[in-house]
Amino acid sequence: MKLLLTSSGVTNATIEAALVDLLGKPIAESSALIVATGIYPFDVGPEMAGKLVRGEVNARFANLGWKSVGLLELSVLPSIDRAVWVSILEATDALLVWGGDPLFLSYWLTESGVAELLPSLELVYVGASAGAMAVTTLIAETYTEPRTARGSTQISAEEVVFDE
Repeated sequence: MKLLLTSSGVTNATIEAALVDLLGKPIAESSALIVATGIYPFDVGPEMAGKLVRGEVNARFANLGWKSVGLLELSVLPSIDRAVWVSILEATDALLVWGGDPLFLSYWLTESGVAELLPSLELVYVGASAGAMAVTTLIAETYTEPRTARGSTQISAEEVVFDE
């Protein structure tokens, strides 16, 4: 697995060139799966997931000119025969993991079995915002509002307070 971790996605020509380099072929010859799972704990989650898929957000994922684009919803994978979704991941060139709640996303990456499988896959993991944080072991949170999602995670979260 190769990693391309960003704060906002594929937002400029330099990041796009890095993606093409990691893919080893043009985007137009590559397949991608979008993961929007991390955005669902927010009240705008379903709307933002739709905008991501339609290419209406700054994180250019769906609208990069892929040969094919699909959706991978992590929370449903435990109820699907593992052989089905593993074969889909194995045939995919890029896994585009968007933002949202990094702890929730990390939980579903683990709970679904994708986290365990990632190191053996020959794909490019493109993480934007929470999608980048979800593959780490420690994050610092500056959010002041309570979390709106549950689930244990393998990420440690530390509260960070800045002096005003």
